[in-house]
Amino acid sequence: MKRWRGAERTPSGWGRSVVTIGMYDGVHRGHQYLLQAAVRRAHAAGLSSVAVTFDPHPSEVVRPGSHPPILTSVNRKAELLAGLGLDALCVIPFTAEFSRLQPDEFVHSALVANLHAAAVVVGENFRFGHKAQGTVDVLRELGERFGFQTETVRIQRADDVPLSSTYVRACVAAGDMPAAAAALGREHRVEGIVVRGDRRGRELGYPTANVEAPLHTAIPADGVYAGRLIRDGKPLLAAISVGTNPTFSGEQRRVEAFVLDFSDDIYGEHVAVEFLLRLRGMERFDRVQDLITAMEGDVARTRAVLTEPLEADSE
Repeated sequence: MKRWRGAERTPSGWGRSVVTIGMYDGVHRGHQYLLQAAVRRAHAAGLSSVAVTFDPHPSEVVRPGSHPPILTSVNRKAELLAGLGLDALCVIPFTAEFSRLQPDEFVHSALVANLHAAAVVVGENFRFGHKAQGTVDVLRELGERFGFQTETVRIQRADDVPLSSTYVRACVAAGDMPAAAAALGREHRVEGIVVRGDRRGRELGYPTANVEAPLHTAIPADGVYAGRLIRDGKPLLAAISVGTNPTFSGEQRRVEAFVLDFSDDIYGEHVAVEFLLRLRGMERFDRVQDLITAMEGDVARTRAVLTEPLEADSE
């Protein structure tokens, strides 16, 4: 998949294309349905399919301090879009100046001038332009002016709940990883660099990879999870702790993964952690031995999660 940052950096000679536009944070099942509609339309017309997204999140520019937890980095988003068959990804830097574009200016800048949209595929609730003045009806009118067709896709629902990034974020924040996975179509993933921590896990017999995620990453609720650490594309079974380590009066919230049956030094590596099931909440133990006993149980349950379904923590 081709990828570039800024519509003005569209490859020279780029022909007409089918464009879909949105944040697509999480690339959840609702997004997938919409994106696949764009891919099908492009294939039917013999055109390239292009996804347009924004970085940073528009809310942080329009309302500083309101940045939502991010489900997928730009790189992860690109990987997922490529897997759905998109031909290209155009990332538009979302600036204060860009946020002030009127709907017609927005459409000309983002869809027409460089991407030469022949068709634009969006969700039925798509809004755009300064103060979100642009609606789907406005987009259709502008399409008639600029020479592209507009296709809208209905919001997808699961168990009468709209599939949205907001819903997935709520599931992650609550530690309900099965619900998040059902909406995403895969396990929720947190990526980052393995950094040195307090090395206390090594002293306890459970050395952990301390994964430092980028700012605004959607981190699950504090607790212990069964999951996987992904290294060089290879999944490794892991018991994952999220929290401040209250037994030792920790203050910094961390994501730490104890990788089962593994002893390699991975400091400095970029890895991903996938969360399958919350085993228990974060607890403070009066004795270190009680913590070690709990960790032994966490590891045993983590092994079992892959072979038999377990009840999620009820907190």
